[in-house]
This record gives sequence, C-alpha cells and structure tokens, in this order.
Amino acid sequence: MAAYAQMGTDLDTVFAALADPTRRAILSLLLEDDMAVTDVAEPFEISLAAISKHLAILTRAGLISQEKRGRVKWCKLEPDALREASVWMQGFGQFEPVNLDAFERFLANELDGEETT
Repeated sequence: MAAYAQMGTDLDTVFAALADPTRRAILSLLLEDDMAVTDVAEPFEISLAAISKHLAILTRAGLISQEKRGRVKWCKLEPDALREASVWMQGFGQFEPVNLDAFERFLANELDGEETT
C-alpha cells in the first residue's frame, strides 16, 4: 500500500505541474531541444522570476532537469517522468470512445418518441 500511496503522490505532483498552461508550453518548447532559462522565458510575457518559479515546479515534478553550464542554467525535458502518468491514463483507454453521431441519432429518436406519446 505504501508504494501505491507514493505513486499517487508522484502523480499528484506531475498532474499539478501539468495543470498550468504556461508550464505545458514550456514542456512543448523543451521537446525540441535543451534550452537556456533565458531562451525558455523569451516567448512569454511574464518576468524571468515567474518563469523560474514555473521551472522549479517542473523540476520538483521530475518533468525537467536543470544544470548550470558555465554561467548559464540549462533546462532539459525528462520524458521518462511522464511514463507513470501515461500508464495511469492508458488504464482509461479500455473504454470504447463515444460515437457522437450514433448518440445524436439515439437522442433524436428518443425525443421524437416523447413528442408522439
């Protein structure tokens, strides 16, 4: 049970980090290559301090790593960190997707049936 509780805590941290659109955008940027913190911050209209806070949250969640190279701090995507979250989400893939066209036809038939009774 302790392993399950730890996995839940880790997933909570990952999903909390992913909940913010700025952090998701940062992860998308890092898909292409490692980037210096200043380069990560460039496309955003927020302060470097705010970007640093987002990067700290992503680092705590294990989604990125940061290392200092000379005087520059670099960020690197850690794709394995999403593996547990991905495995957890795939468990929900066992359900058939809803066929919206068929559902719409069903509702139309049901509503037509109610009108005639």
